Amino acid sequence: MAFKESFLWGGATAANQYEGGFDEGGKGLNAIDVVTNGSATEPRCVTWKKADGTTGKSPISWGGEYLDFPADAEPALVDGFYYPSHTATDFYHHYEEDLKLMAEMGFKCFRLSLNWSRIFPNGDDPEPNQEGLAFYDKVFDLCHQYGMEPLVTLSHYETPLSLMIRFRGWHDRRMIDIFENYAKTVFKYYKGKVKYWLTFNEINAMEMCPYMGGGLLDDNAQNRAQGAYNQFVASAKAVRAAHEIDPEMMVGQMLAYQPAYAYTCDPADQVLVLEHDQQMLFYTDVQSGGRYPDYQWKKYEREGIKLDDEPEDYELLKNYTVDFLSFSCYGSGVLTTHETEAKASGNLGMNGVKNPYLETNAWGWATDPQCLRLALNTLWDRYHKPLWIVENGIGWNDQIAEDGKIHDDYRIKYLQANIQSMDDAVNIDGVDLMGYTMWGCIDLVSNGTGEMKKRYGFVYVDRDDRGNGSLKRIPKDSFYWYKKVIESKGSDLSM
Repeated sequence: MAFKESFLWGGATAANQYEGGFDEGGKGLNAIDVVTNGSATEPRCVTWKKADGTTGKSPISWGGEYLDFPADAEPALVDGFYYPSHTATDFYHHYEEDLKLMAEMGFKCFRLSLNWSRIFPNGDDPEPNQEGLAFYDKVFDLCHQYGMEPLVTLSHYETPLSLMIRFRGWHDRRMIDIFENYAKTVFKYYKGKVKYWLTFNEINAMEMCPYMGGGLLDDNAQNRAQGAYNQFVASAKAVRAAHEIDPEMMVGQMLAYQPAYAYTCDPADQVLVLEHDQQMLFYTDVQSGGRYPDYQWKKYEREGIKLDDEPEDYELLKNYTVDFLSFSCYGSGVLTTHETEAKASGNLGMNGVKNPYLETNAWGWATDPQCLRLALNTLWDRYHKPLWIVENGIGWNDQIAEDGKIHDDYRIKYLQANIQSMDDAVNIDGVDLMGYTMWGCIDLVSNGTGEMKKRYGFVYVDRDDRGNGSLKRIPKDSFYWYKKVIESKGSDLSM
């Protein structure tokens, strides 16, 4: 079945993984500019410096462990380390070529993030950097020339480093008004050019990786809770500002979400799935639902967490919920209290234990042909807000074949299953879906590992894990397949 004419097909990127130009055009440093490369077995690290000149690095963990960052240090660039974000795959100098390739595929939408420190080098400068504003102006003008709607994320793990050093991240309430000013500035400047906005990428990263999600250097449970709260209030203020500046603007939430299965019918496993959903959907209950859920207040009570809040904050959360709900979904997870039994067979899941029914890639990511239908129905039934899949894709160590081409049939098969799952949610279940932007449409740096060899794109970029390569762009087989999918409005998924 086909998708509606207005469906926004496209691709997604993030400035810290794609843009490059880290010290050009008046840009300041951000959180990821001091994060090293890593691998599937070695974590990425944030580098730091102390007043006495001592330097070091602290591993960044996705999954809940605290960042071991010295209290008397500042995040800083340190000689001898490789920082992939500095060049990434260089959209800053290749944007014309890249947007032309996207247009050739037939994109209706291009998701990108603003590099906050390109607009405000220190995060809260008295005036914005005009050279930074002008760069995105050129990008948006070219998007419209090609008939592509920009979908713009205000903060995609790119907290300005100056704010982190002075305030130690988002647990400081002063960040709320600073972000509101940043949002108002770009809403006004790009009025008429950008209709669709997202406030915080994967806002629940505050729980999973608070350095990335909130620029936190001291990421204990209290600071994570306060950081999330401050981002909620800042997001509500951004929604209010957007509607006042241009009623045509739509501001969405962005959530990292994956369906979770219980490994057994043991009731204890079902409770694990319930708690998993609560942890993920708490963020959406606030941004899309307008209130803190009771289960979260009880959790804070048990943990002794007290929020630095104001009564008017809760009115903001209630009155200025997001206009639509966007999310990332790459696969599913399996949870169980029977871990020894579960690990005996099957493949490693994205969360929890192995799923014996799914195939995985080299990084242990399982391809679940039903994950998008399940995710879409869960979110639609709970919130009844228009939905948008803004990240979905698969990382793979793509190789250039002897004929000079990249034959990524594994990516096509993954996307076939996922788009069919999305189709079922829309055309069988009646879910209101605005669009689909496949993650990393042009090869970029992996956020989780800092690698280049973990590639997602329809377009190969000649760059390796140490920053070597010509940056030449080469369309993969999936490039031409996705072009056909868009032309057929999603009705032709054949290879």
